[in-house]
Amino acid sequence: MKSIVVTEYGRSDTLDVRETETPDPGPGEVRIAVEAAGINFADIMQRRGHYRDGPTPPYTPGLEAAGTIDAVGEGVEREVGERVVAMTGTGAYAEYVTAPANALFDVPESISFAEAAGFPVQFLTAHNCLHEWGGLEEGERVLIHAAAGGVGTAAVQLADLAGAETFGTASTEEKLDLATDLGLDHPIQYTEEDFRDVVADETDGEGLDLVLDGVGGETFQHSLDALSDFGRVVTYGAASGEVAEADTTRLLFENKSVIGFHLGNAMQKRPRSALGAVPELSDLLASGELDIIVGETFALEDAAEAHQYIEDRKSSGKVVLEP
Repeated sequence: MKSIVVTEYGRSDTLDVRETETPDPGPGEVRIAVEAAGINFADIMQRRGHYRDGPTPPYTPGLEAAGTIDAVGEGVEREVGERVVAMTGTGAYAEYVTAPANALFDVPESISFAEAAGFPVQFLTAHNCLHEWGGLEEGERVLIHAAAGGVGTAAVQLADLAGAETFGTASTEEKLDLATDLGLDHPIQYTEEDFRDVVADETDGEGLDLVLDGVGGETFQHSLDALSDFGRVVTYGAASGEVAEADTTRLLFENKSVIGFHLGNAMQKRPRSALGAVPELSDLLASGELDIIVGETFALEDAAEAHQYIEDRKSSGKVVLEP
């Protein structure tokens, strides 16, 4: 089968197209004929060698794959031909991938495979950061960084449904237009203005209740600035490549909280919390109240180009590979 392999840590050109052996499902697993594989920024961080406990080259990247079940392992009560999307850990950038049967989500006919590949990581991360970890309440003010990205487009919609007042950053007007169409109240083009100034103006200096930060570095520090007393930041990534540190004395005297969220760890250690929203999210997607935004699709063999497209900040919504 055709696979994408990270040959060594480094730039996007370390992604190579190779012929590899088609995997067989083990006990408790299924094999999926992949129709679409979602690209996440975690894939890029792993490829750079900057991801804690990430895979070691050579390996096939990819955290999520959508397609049809092609084969089932021992003890699996699933049928060949079922439409599913899976959390795979690695290996999704391929024509076939195996996944634990308990990591599958059904894909209704009303949702395309490309859309399905944008569901697990984006919507579960967004929902958990906002609600299970972030404790968002109706009427609160929330700032979503990278509001036109995969997690961002999901978070804007979910925060809007929850009755929050939403602030969001993006690099271009086109990206902010997309986020505004999804329910963003206060679009902020961070290349032109400091989001702290906008927040201060729009809240009469009161600040924010919650910030979702997947950027890290200076953005994290400025997010703390924009918080009201008793506000909280949920950090779920470091796309900037810069590790942020919080001044604990500041947190103490301003009663501010920093909360970490990692979907993979949460699914293993607190699955009830991490996965509890799946039925609700599935219903909202099926009813059309939520949309999975697929911004761009690339052929599987163009994975390096797709990674570079994201790194050049050209992407909006979910970027997907199609074998």
